[in-house]
Amino acid sequence: MTDLRKRGRGGDLDSTVNISDKETDGEDRVGLSGELEGDEEAGSKAETPDVPPSLDSTPKCLRKALEGLSSRWKNWWVRGILSLTMITGFFLIIYLGPIMLILVVMSVQIKCFQEIITIGYRVYHSYDLPWFRTLSWYFLICVNYFFYGETLADYFGVLVQREEPLQFLSRYHRFISFALYLAGFCMFVLSLVKKHYRLQFYMFAWTHVTLLIVVTQSHLVIQNLFEGMIWFIVPISIVICNDIMAYLFGFFFGRTPLIKLSPKKTWEGFIGGYFGTVVFGFIFAYLLAQYQYFVCPVEYDSETNRFAVECQPSELFVMHEYTLPAVLKDILRMKTVNMYPFQIHSIALSSFASLIGPFGGFFASGFKRAFKIKDFADTIPGHGGIVDRFDCQYLMATFVHVYITSFIRGPNPSKVLQQLLVLQPEQQLGIFNLLQSHLRERGVLPAPDTEAQ
Repeated sequence: MTDLRKRGRGGDLDSTVNISDKETDGEDRVGLSGELEGDEEAGSKAETPDVPPSLDSTPKCLRKALEGLSSRWKNWWVRGILSLTMITGFFLIIYLGPIMLILVVMSVQIKCFQEIITIGYRVYHSYDLPWFRTLSWYFLICVNYFFYGETLADYFGVLVQREEPLQFLSRYHRFISFALYLAGFCMFVLSLVKKHYRLQFYMFAWTHVTLLIVVTQSHLVIQNLFEGMIWFIVPISIVICNDIMAYLFGFFFGRTPLIKLSPKKTWEGFIGGYFGTVVFGFIFAYLLAQYQYFVCPVEYDSETNRFAVECQPSELFVMHEYTLPAVLKDILRMKTVNMYPFQIHSIALSSFASLIGPFGGFFASGFKRAFKIKDFADTIPGHGGIVDRFDCQYLMATFVHVYITSFIRGPNPSKVLQQLLVLQPEQQLGIFNLLQSHLRERGVLPAPDTEAQ
């Protein structure tokens, strides 16, 4: 393994071509222990492949305007200006509606995948591994086909049943997805080259872990969006707020280091970010909960062929009166307070974003340290790559999805309708009669005699 990595830094590949299979197998056994030892910080410099450093992509006009400042304040202004620009763009995209949000999520997913795969390609590019990049993008297409096909079947059931080609794709969707993946798997096996076996399996695992981290969680982001845009906007906003608050508190008050993986993070920033995020999330949840556009589930209207966000708001988004605990009564001099139940849930979301969410960033920091890179890319000046901005967002999206399925969402009517539509007419009629009898027993529908009168 050590020889492989040394050759990856520009060594002579031809000098090792005549290694026998027996020697290669021995290297596999010895290399494992060598890799474990290489994880120690003392030996990491010799073991880690070199990756070209990211370039400074700060616009020339901004660089010129800030050239008189120290690097610390220059970075502060660059990050601040670019953050405000991205926040403005984010709210513009929200205004454009759900379709644009889905397209943005897909674009971010593809860019994140490209940034992580490119790091692997840079590390091992001198080997010229056959089909590595082609197979990586092929697997991305396969996994996206599977997840978005599932979404199409769940939320566009009426449209699927109306179009005969979509009916076929929906019915055999999982088999088609598996067949596509199997084709990629076979192509990978056929691409294996002697002397590069272990390295090719490294990159195969690299691709699949990237798919797990990026594609799976971006799919959950879209699932959250369909529950109502408030479940998409609030989590993303509180992660952004926590990042900003932690940076500001750490910049002005930071003294105590938080974690070795990210030396610039401080306890002051971590704690200040928590309280700032909880307050922001509580207020922001109150503002959005007042509008149907944000709280209603996103559904496809087959009559108008567009997404509809109109509904009777659920209990989560109806104002309730709550009795305050005795301690708060004395402090606030109030017995009751009116607020939306969603605001209580926002406290849980904000707490996760502030206390657990940063570990997504720490994970990314450890990854970058392993490959001696400052950022995943130089896409956003002062911020790095897209992955650098969304490392906490993906972890947050998974939590929100689990939170919704565990504490918020009940049975999904669209899924039930989809299953009913694929039944035979006799089966559908039997279910209709059974449901009708059940509703009459509960008094929801009038009895047959009452209808006759």
